[in-house]
Amino acid sequence: MPVKVLIVDDTEHVRKMLVDMLELDGFDVVGEAGSGHDAIIMAPRAEPDVIVMDYRMPIMDGVMTAKAIRKQRPSQAIILYTAYLDEQLETMAREAGIAVCIGKVEGLNQLERHITELVRDYRPL
Repeated sequence: MPVKVLIVDDTEHVRKMLVDMLELDGFDVVGEAGSGHDAIIMAPRAEPDVIVMDYRMPIMDGVMTAKAIRKQRPSQAIILYTAYLDEQLETMAREAGIAVCIGKVEGLNQLERHITELVRDYRPL
């Protein structure tokens, strides 16, 4: 059974690129959200194994969104995938229950590896 992933990024071309690449590599993208608000609504419906979330989004950033989602779904695995990664953000993300922080410069291969590792902790692939 493929790993179910929800993509959250306010930049449409980044969302589309992530969807295309993850699907090409066998992941099941169960939804896309362009805002934190949409992600909060979509997560319980889509029931993803992992949420890949951008940090910098208007109104509600990825850390705030992660906190809200984890109130609904306490064991939800979330990866923060951002171009703005630093030690302070990593600390805030950890406190919000985000499992992994990945810089976009690290690339898609790192993202896919971390998605697979997170899901392995929750269920056999």
